[in-house]
Amino acid sequence: MTEMLQYDFMRIALVMAVLIGLTAPAVGTFIVQRKLSLLGDGIGHIALTGIGLGLLTGGSPVLGALLVSVLGAVAIEVLRARSRSGADVALALLFYGGLAGGVLLTNGQDGGSSLQSYLFGSISSVSATDLYVVAGLAVAVLGIVALFGRELFLLCQDEEVARAAGLPVRFLSILIAATAAVTVVISMRAIGLLLVSALMVVPVAAAQQLTRGFKSTMLVAMGIGVLSAVSGLAGSFEYDLPPGPSIVLLALAVFVAAVVAGTVLRRRRTRTVAATADRPARASVEAEAEVLGG
Repeated sequence: MTEMLQYDFMRIALVMAVLIGLTAPAVGTFIVQRKLSLLGDGIGHIALTGIGLGLLTGGSPVLGALLVSVLGAVAIEVLRARSRSGADVALALLFYGGLAGGVLLTNGQDGGSSLQSYLFGSISSVSATDLYVVAGLAVAVLGIVALFGRELFLLCQDEEVARAAGLPVRFLSILIAATAAVTVVISMRAIGLLLVSALMVVPVAAAQQLTRGFKSTMLVAMGIGVLSAVSGLAGSFEYDLPPGPSIVLLALAVFVAAVVAGTVLRRRRTRTVAATADRPARASVEAEAEVLGG
């Protein structure tokens, strides 16, 4: 770990890993609760078109991905709300359209290697400018989660109840989708577009094995996200491995451990509850025995 910190680009990557580890599970908690776990994956494919536009025009691929992914996220939410086909078809349509658009725009360019770094992540290509952009976007995302957390929670629990309570359901739905899009763009340089959805979903799934409440699930998921991102980055540096897959595989390993630990905790809790419920019955039997014996 100390050897890794001797390099400027690794220090930048470490800060970025912490920001991603906090942001992705925070947004992912709402997405998983709303049963839209593949939203991040779909937005990642849409962002390919933005990257292709950036490479084609000589502009910034990050800004192109941000613009196109936010517009795509809004389109997904509009299609989900108005289409009779449902959210899965809306995701599929933009999923394939974004993938095809990105490949088409980068076809024949010299940006093939650049595109691959966005697909699978490339720590060595991360600059201080990238860190400033990611930090600003991460603060914005976490600020939205903190500011609208209660409203978003109610929406994710039951959309009809949220509407009956007078909440702006359409605005909040678009806000979740747009925030997920920003999170994908934040994470793509370090983890890659094809893997970023895993860090939005897997830590949340692991936290659900250990917690009960929504807030506690989010906090534990953020802790798992930071642990996976930092440990995966350190492992990729130590053993010369790609960072994105290392981070995701570590998150999956934590999920497996959480499943085992959660099963043990639930069994102990069940035994404790059963023993507690059995105590009054035993006391009653013993009291009756004393009366009969007396």
